[in-house]
Amino acid sequence: MINVGKYNQLEVLKQLDFGIYLRDGDIEILMPTKWIPAGTKIGDTLNVFVFRDSSDRLIATTVEPYAIANTFAFLEAKQVNEIGAFLDWGMDKDLLVPFREQAHRMESGKSYVVYVYVDEETDRIVASAKLNRFIENEDIDLQDGDIVELLIYSETNLGYNAIINNLYSGLIYKNEIFEAIRVGDKIKGYVKQVREDNKIDLSLQKSGYELVDDVKWRILNLMKQNSGFLALTDNSSPEEIKAKLQISKKAFKKAVGALYRERLVKLTPEGVELLK
Repeated sequence: MINVGKYNQLEVLKQLDFGIYLRDGDIEILMPTKWIPAGTKIGDTLNVFVFRDSSDRLIATTVEPYAIANTFAFLEAKQVNEIGAFLDWGMDKDLLVPFREQAHRMESGKSYVVYVYVDEETDRIVASAKLNRFIENEDIDLQDGDIVELLIYSETNLGYNAIINNLYSGLIYKNEIFEAIRVGDKIKGYVKQVREDNKIDLSLQKSGYELVDDVKWRILNLMKQNSGFLALTDNSSPEEIKAKLQISKKAFKKAVGALYRERLVKLTPEGVELLK
């Protein structure tokens, strides 16, 4: 079975002047000459991306698009006309977002998080900016503390919403963000809590003892880079600590306290000093 909008393992059936034909069972698919890997011969199996061209023919390519079907992606709008917006997804033919699939009117030159899928009526690959339709809200298979892949897709008064593992949606609260992030960023995160209402709270830092250990090493490494001294104390402002270490003041105090108890540092009125 051919999976349009995804990668397929297909056998080379025959070679012609304008390309090769690949097959899956009784289905034959053209790959134009410009995409044929050097040395390809009849009988070889190729891993190819399959899509439909403007004439609705199935076409195979070795070009890797920026996104495949059933995934979320951050793509730039190259053109907007009376049909919709056309996004750059790394292919010769741009990806259409029909007007009905735009949460807000898209503008050329701006980038948007969209969901890429195969339209059931046309069997063509399109995209939608109405993300909630494609986010799984039930049967959440996540546990507190899980490491997850995040795609930041919107900013709110509370923080940043993120797609989790290309399936779910969660929130990173602004007061728990200690590094610069923006819409479109792909970053690693942690599940802080899966709530009873199926809302997911996220964090960009480890929790509990793991967070303390991580911050301890961060502080030690920074001190080694600065002649064994860190000019931060209990009286330093949260903003100053965030600027130097990208952590909260609470996390800083816990980590420094742990280093002090382990007799790795001493505390001075000017800051933290590494013991030799």
